Amino acid sequence: MAAVRPTALTPASPLAARLRAPSWRDPRLVVGLVLVLASVLVGARVVSAADSTVPVWVAAHTLVPGEEITAEDVRAVRVHLEGGAGGYLAADAQPPHGAVALREVGSGDLLPRSAVGSAAALTTRPVGLPVTGPLPSGLVAGALVDVWVTPAPTRGAPVAAAAAAGGPSAAAQEVSGPRQLAAAAVVQEVVTEGGSFATGRGGLVQVQLPPAELQQALQALADGATVSLVLVPGSAPAGR
Repeated sequence: MAAVRPTALTPASPLAARLRAPSWRDPRLVVGLVLVLASVLVGARVVSAADSTVPVWVAAHTLVPGEEITAEDVRAVRVHLEGGAGGYLAADAQPPHGAVALREVGSGDLLPRSAVGSAAALTTRPVGLPVTGPLPSGLVAGALVDVWVTPAPTRGAPVAAAAAAGGPSAAAQEVSGPRQLAAAAVVQEVVTEGGSFATGRGGLVQVQLPPAELQQALQALADGATVSLVLVPGSAPAGR
């Protein structure tokens, strides 16, 4: 039997090369670091932009002209105004002491600086108008009303004396139709005959009027005129 000659074994694969630490000069490492830094910077910018909000006051309910603004009348929210924050009252401090609303601010609306000031800056004045007839449904503070007055009828001796002197006839003096005294006046307060703040059968309604219309209203009341209020459709505010 022939002897088997031993043969040399050859490796199945070449020996693995020794692992080497990456060099700082490796361009792949530099590109990777640049990509990581770029991702971090972009993420930080996005987060910063998302959080660029400022605290401002919004009306907790509808504010009417002449109403004093206290901490209970506002609430703080954070909003993104894109450089327009200076036009609104910042919520980093309480509302100015003694400040009043110079114009109507709806419930939930941002509180503009131009809508807040001292009572001396108001261009209207409140006046209480007694209403004997039914009050309009939905009449609340902040609503708008047209004010109508009907002069009291003239009776008795003055009418007869005027007619005898050749003046206007008695019929002409006794019949005088209603006239509109003010349009879209802001309602500041509503008190019914029962004392509750709601609509009902007559009551006292306080409205804001400019000086000229205020004088006419006072004169009409002095002359015994009857006051009627017509609610402007859709003017009743929310949050009241």
